[in-house]
Amino acid sequence: MTDGHIGGSEFDRDTAVRPREPGVFDADISAGWSISAAINGGYLKAMLGRALGRTLPHPDPFTVTAHYLTATRPGPAVIRTSVARTGNTLSTGSASLFQTGEDGREVERIRLLGTYGDLDALPADVRTAVKPPQMPPYEHCVGVDQAPADPRPAGQVEMLHRLASRLDPATVGWALGKPSGRGEIRGWFAFADGRDADPLALLLIGDAMPPTAFDLGLSGWVPTVELTTHVRARPAPGPLRVAIGTRNLAGGFLEEDVEIWDSADRMVAQSRQLARALLA
Repeated sequence: MTDGHIGGSEFDRDTAVRPREPGVFDADISAGWSISAAINGGYLKAMLGRALGRTLPHPDPFTVTAHYLTATRPGPAVIRTSVARTGNTLSTGSASLFQTGEDGREVERIRLLGTYGDLDALPADVRTAVKPPQMPPYEHCVGVDQAPADPRPAGQVEMLHRLASRLDPATVGWALGKPSGRGEIRGWFAFADGRDADPLALLLIGDAMPPTAFDLGLSGWVPTVELTTHVRARPAPGPLRVAIGTRNLAGGFLEEDVEIWDSADRMVAQSRQLARALLA
């Protein structure tokens, strides 16, 4: 269930929403999920996904798309949701996050559209041509907070303290000043407090690893314009393998395609985002 872990971990506390009236929720944006001065887009998407999950009759996100309109800041926010359609197996709705701007007027920060269903009701049949990414075991990979010469100092990436993720040594040349130019990042995702991933956390994970722009030789902030996640299955317990790739950087924008695999060798989610590639 989308709301099953409330209060049990830092992620759940920081994505909590409080109903004010039907379709309206109060929330507090935590600075603990920031990257320099920016709040992580995956964290914000998970918060809106939680609010939408409390509005729709189905429990699990199947496909969720977020458009990032203006920069979200730490502090209070209001999330407004609406139902577009409900059916027997799927329901669709939207959620928008608002904050008060400097002029005292309400500003929309994010707009999200999502379709929810019940992952436990899906058939077990799997026919796929893709395979899990090959990488060393979790304990033989490099902690994201240990990589030397990170283009963005760890002290400015508060989000790193929430995670226990590790990177495949074959894809951390950028941290040594030797990016491969292939636009590939692989690694293991895990929460620092031991929380196992659920469908709501998958909305975060697609935007929770170092950007492939680093492996392309860029070192600046990579703000997300749009992020779509397809949730395919409920993850088995344990760290998740994440493979990220960029095939095209053009006109100052790049895409990131992400595959997320669980400990049972199932691809539990896919995501794609369009981001701006900014030089430092």
